[in-house]
Amino acid sequence: MPKLTVEGVGDFDVPAGKRLVLALTDDAKVDQLHACGGNARCTTCRVEFVSGEPSQMTEAEKSVLAAKGVTGVRLSCQIACDADMAVKCISRLAGSGRADAGKRPTDAIAPTPVWVAKS
Repeated sequence: MPKLTVEGVGDFDVPAGKRLVLALTDDAKVDQLHACGGNARCTTCRVEFVSGEPSQMTEAEKSVLAAKGVTGVRLSCQIACDADMAVKCISRLAGSGRADAGKRPTDAIAPTPVWVAKS
């Protein structure tokens, strides 16, 4: 099982392949935002990597980050926990002014991932 370290929260063993957004909400009990339901459309699920950042990303993640001009972050809805990683949660429900974190993302990464190199 990969180890997920969430800065200021703790260390968690998570099932291999689990979506990072779900590991944050289910295992770490973080109030992580995911307004679009984990479909790589809104960037509210963004995290900063402390270590273990995957070298690949989905085409959907790359596209939405570029379109919104966002750098230095990754979308937790588009990352599978396949190795140990440490992240800082920077997009949480507390203080966001939103009524809720968003519709629960599906277990599988959506849209169907097309993997590309992280630039």
